[in-house]
Amino acid sequence: MAFGSNNIVAKNSWICFAVLAGVLPDMAEKERTKKKNRREEILQALAHMLESSDGSQRITTAKLAANVGVSEAALYRHFPSKTRMFDSLIEFIEDSLISRINLILQDEKDTITRIRLILVLLLGFAERNPGLTRIMTGHALMFEQDRLQNRINQLFERIEVQLRQILKERKIRDGQGFTYDESVLASQLLAFCEGMLSRFVRSEFRYRPTTEFEVRWPLILTQLQ
Repeated sequence: MAFGSNNIVAKNSWICFAVLAGVLPDMAEKERTKKKNRREEILQALAHMLESSDGSQRITTAKLAANVGVSEAALYRHFPSKTRMFDSLIEFIEDSLISRINLILQDEKDTITRIRLILVLLLGFAERNPGLTRIMTGHALMFEQDRLQNRINQLFERIEVQLRQILKERKIRDGQGFTYDESVLASQLLAFCEGMLSRFVRSEFRYRPTTEFEVRWPLILTQLQ
């Protein structure tokens, strides 16, 4: 009888262990999801503040915590510093733009079409994300660590290199070059985009980057002869 009782206890213990084995991973997954959601909430709040009038000033962790509705200590449980928050937003900008540029290069082979789509991508992304545009223009980084601005500089340099490569490939592929040097054209194209982004920020987001693009495009096209 005692032997049977031990079997029952062992069996019940195994059942409890099996249940816990199933519950604990679920709890851990829920905790990870909750933490991820909170991180995203913090980043969205920061982007929203950059879009508002707060974006023209230095955003402190105290202001951000109040906007999210948590303590500053809670912010630091998800990000070790405000710099890391900006790093995450810049990473989103990089991934969004570079991945879409790669898709354009994959789907389109015509040089002019590629250039046009990349310009529209840059302007459209900025227009849909005003807060992030403050980061792209450097306005939001004036009060932050220099390496953040360096990271944005590297992103635009990377895009300029890609534009230059696209222009150079036309001569290789089609045997047709341009009147102006490809490096000059690439920097001019990027300068146009940067100018439209700066105007967008300077006007407190009234002048949208894509406004009258169809009118401006023929002017750009005359340089690509």
